[in-house]
Parts: sequence; structure tokens; C-alpha cells
Amino acid sequence: MLDKLKNIEQRYQEVEARLSDPATYDDPSLAAKLNQEQKELAPLMETYRTYLQTQKTIEESQTLFSDPDLGELAHEEFNAAKAALPELENELKILLLPRDPNDDKNVIVEIRAGVGGEEAALFASDLYRMYSMYAEARGWKVEVDSVSETELGGLKEICFTIQGGGAYSRLKFESGVHRVQRVPETESGGRIHTSTVTVAVLPEMEDVSVHLNDADIEMQVFRSSGAGGQHINKTSSAVRLIHKPTGMVVECQQERSQFQNREKAMRLLASRLYEQEREKVEGAYAADRKSQVGSGMRNERIRTYNFPQGRLTDHRVGLTLYKLDAVMNGVIDEIIDALVTHHQAERLEKETQ
Repeated sequence: MLDKLKNIEQRYQEVEARLSDPATYDDPSLAAKLNQEQKELAPLMETYRTYLQTQKTIEESQTLFSDPDLGELAHEEFNAAKAALPELENELKILLLPRDPNDDKNVIVEIRAGVGGEEAALFASDLYRMYSMYAEARGWKVEVDSVSETELGGLKEICFTIQGGGAYSRLKFESGVHRVQRVPETESGGRIHTSTVTVAVLPEMEDVSVHLNDADIEMQVFRSSGAGGQHINKTSSAVRLIHKPTGMVVECQQERSQFQNREKAMRLLASRLYEQEREKVEGAYAADRKSQVGSGMRNERIRTYNFPQGRLTDHRVGLTLYKLDAVMNGVIDEIIDALVTHHQAERLEKETQ
């Protein structure tokens, strides 16, 4: 671990040196990339340097144990540093875990009413409000993409985007079935009902870009057919492009010159490959969303909101809080922190197996 940290520190110093060079900013994309790398490495480097300083304190304090004036203070510093070292080591192990490449992305959140009719729709509205207030507190932007409301003000479903640095890293564990237990506004007898809402949190899809490699494309030329005069019929101006990796074939023979037909054919090929990739990505997106939310049945819940007792329970980590009013007003960092810590602990355990 320490050898790896030394290498990372060397890279961090290189990044700092390049960012201090005015010439770096002649290339805005490079400067942005280096700034992002520095930002990602900074927490690790800060912890690593604290770790090294703590080790140094342990070594230096031991040399003063026998000093009549400083011995007692040295023992105190030694004990404090010795106690801090394991925690710093564990923090370093967590920071060295591979980052989720989606963590810094914006998120698309889909909330749908599950079991419980109108009461489920009303709770879906409450959850949307909760996430909106959480986003607002963190300075994130919320944009509604689509919504379907009920007559009583509930939400059959809502899809919205939250834009902000690290949004996915904080909200990705919210996916699943959320169960609510309360007396509905529509219930005149005062009976507690149990309803469910499904939540899916996905990283915002970026534009699919298609990079055409000339080595992957076979070009064939042939004579155009059909009306168009002697020039079109007698010269090999028509172009057929074959994309070898996918077997996709496009042809263009509308223009008079081979160059113009090839240019059009390349654009057509790029468009078709773009559409193919987009459908593939959206298919994976849909499958991911389905795997996250389940069927919405009550026994699939990840979290229960019990309003009569003011209690929230996250069943994945066994966390119970008696501050439901605050939670519904967007104060959910304590829950998210517990889920992040649990996830990190699981990953650490797998790394050491």
C-alpha cells in the first residue's frame, strides 16, 4: 500500500507542477483534465501526509521518553498518534479503492407509485419533495423531465434530473422499494395503511459519440444506376461503405462525384452507428432500472417510513432514526453516510479475501 501511495504522490506532484505552469492553460481541455485529477487525488494525499506525519510523531516522541522535562508530554503524543494510526490506515485503504466512474455524474431519478393506490401516489410526491429539498440544500439543480399526476395531487410517476457534482455518488443507494406506513388522508377510519413507491437512480447518459476508424471501413466504388445523364451512368462515382466490426453497409450514389458520395455515406454510416449504440445504451439503462426497482411489492422494501412512530428504518444497514419529519424535509445525509460506509466496508472485505 505504501509503495502505491508513493507513486500516487509522485503523480500528484507532477500534476501540481503542470498546473503551476502558465503554458498548461494554453490548452483548456488539458487544464480542465489536470484540475479534475488534482481534485480527485487531493483527499488521498491529505490523508497520506497526515499518516506520514503521525508516523513521524510516533518515532520522535519515543526518543524523548527519558527526558525529565518532556517525557510526560512525549508519552501523551505517542499514545495519541498510536491510536490515530489504524484509523488513518483504514481511511487510506478506502480512498485507494477504485472509484465508481459514474460518481461525479448528474443523476436521473424515477419515482413511481407502487402498491397502495392513491396513498402510494401521495407518498411518491412526498419523496420527490424530499429529494428536491436535499438537492437544494447542496446547491444542486433539479429539472423535471416528465410527470403524471393524480387528481388528489399525488404522482403516478415522475422523472427528473439532478445536476450537481457528485450527485450520483450520494444518491445511488436510494434505488429500490420505499415502504410507507401511515394513516392516509383518504382514510376516514384512522387505519394505518402500508403502501410502496419505487425509486430508480441512474447516472445521466452522456451523448453517444461514434468514432469511425478508417481501418474498420471498406470502401467500394461502382457505377451509379438510374436516371441522371451520361456522366452518372458512365463513371464509378457511387460509393458503398462496409463497416467491418458490425457488418453495416451504406451506399450513396446521389451526388455527381465520388468524393461527395463518400462524404455523404460516411455521415450516414456515423448516424446509423450512433443510433445502434444509443439503442444499446438505452436498453442497458432500462434493464438496470428494472433490476433496481423490482416489482414494487411490499416485501421488497429497502426502507420503511413509519409516520405514527416518526421512525425511519433502512433495512440494508439496520439503521433506525426517530426524526422522520426532518428526513421528509430533505435531511438525509445521516442515512446516505451510513449506506456509503457500509458499501465501503463490503468492498474492503472483498479486497482482502
